[in-house]
Amino acid sequence: MYCEAITEFGKPLQRIESPTPAPEGTEVLVRVEHCGVCHSDVHIHEGFIGLGGDAKLPLGLRLPHTLGHEVAGEVIALGPDATGVEIGQHYALYSWIGCGACAACLRGEENYCNAPRNLGCSAGTPGGYASHVKVPHPRYLLDYGATPPALAATYMCSGLTAYGALRKVPELGPKDEVLIVGAGGLGMMAIQFAKQLFGKGPLVADIDEGRLQAAMGAGAKAAYNSTDPTALRKLMADTEGGAVAAIDFVGSESSFAFATGAVRRGGKVVVVGLFGGGMAMPIAMFPIRAITIGGSYVGSLAEAEAMMELVRAGKVDPIPVTEVPLSAANQVLEDLKAGKVIGRMVLVP
Repeated sequence: MYCEAITEFGKPLQRIESPTPAPEGTEVLVRVEHCGVCHSDVHIHEGFIGLGGDAKLPLGLRLPHTLGHEVAGEVIALGPDATGVEIGQHYALYSWIGCGACAACLRGEENYCNAPRNLGCSAGTPGGYASHVKVPHPRYLLDYGATPPALAATYMCSGLTAYGALRKVPELGPKDEVLIVGAGGLGMMAIQFAKQLFGKGPLVADIDEGRLQAAMGAGAKAAYNSTDPTALRKLMADTEGGAVAAIDFVGSESSFAFATGAVRRGGKVVVVGLFGGGMAMPIAMFPIRAITIGGSYVGSLAEAEAMMELVRAGKVDPIPVTEVPLSAANQVLEDLKAGKVIGRMVLVP
């Protein structure tokens, strides 16, 4: 097998060849057919997440490390205890795998496990920037039906992260609106799920006119350029006091400020993006505005299965997906970091 791996943080990925592993126990060996490139890969490639100023959160990875957590592929080998799937079948892979024994895992929230085995994201768990990937159990293989496989791969993070965040939005009243901050791959996916979950398109804010136009074409109800000093005032007027919830798919200081400014009294801000930075808010403003601020980290296996039911039923419009060879992974990471990508880039080994 071969992979494009991090051998030095922040430096170009290097191709590494190694023996193809044989699955043991309940493990399943999958030949990678498609692997989406996520903005989280940029942070993992750098080796840290920015926390504001010079503060950094090291990710604790051991090198070499293979990125890639949006994977779809073909089952080519099974461990002796792997049941319920057959060689030759094609699946999308749920990547947010926990230890299986902690309180979070026993609640069915493996994505919150403190000892994760996340494909492409956790130390010692290689991902899909490779010809093959090994999965610990068949339950992490999800049927994507007639969905194009490149698109199916993107649902394993981009889709699930958007779906999981939107599920944290309160039940909407007749005048309530939801704001999506950031119209990149995650934001575009969120627009599609919002239409299905809420019965209407969300409001969208971004700093790029091209992405805002793409968002409107994808079904957003209204678009706001957050660099426009009048945008927040216009949004507040359009919504008669603000959105009931704002999902921040960027996670920068400016995007967070726009999101918190855009919600009405009693509203909710859900932070998803990992761009980095710090926040400050007078404590008294929490009860005065009665706002809730929380985070969302991808989604549980149960949420992934519920999401894929919608996908298989054709109830979610596709986002733009561009397929490129695995050898182009370095350029894709650079383009993503520079904000040049609309939709999702998918690597093909």
